Amino acid sequence: MKAGIHPNYKQVSVSCVCGNSFTTGTTKGVDLRTEICAACHPFFTGTQKIVDTEGRVERFMKKFESANQMKTLASKRVAAKEAVAPKPAAAPAPAPAPAAAPVAAAPVAEEAKSEG
Repeated sequence: MKAGIHPNYKQVSVSCVCGNSFTTGTTKGVDLRTEICAACHPFFTGTQKIVDTEGRVERFMKKFESANQMKTLASKRVAAKEAVAPKPAAAPAPAPAPAAAPVAAAPVAEEAKSEG
């Protein structure tokens, strides 16, 4: 390796929002902060954690909640209409179609037998 062309590689401390901290090597030279690390990431812990940035999760949940309420209201209306108006009697099932006759195999040409 040539001397003087490589950056300085230093040991720094990495701290996570969950409180976990560890050391790693970097050329940046300053301590690092992260929002998610291996100790709190859902892939490694097996639990779900919602990371909210700028209230986006709350806005989505609010939209989802209102849509869910609309669906429940609609289903209640349909159930109320069905309870008031009786359903017409179901039509009898159609008779099954007759089975098709098997197709006969084509006869072997006499020329093919005599060539042999």
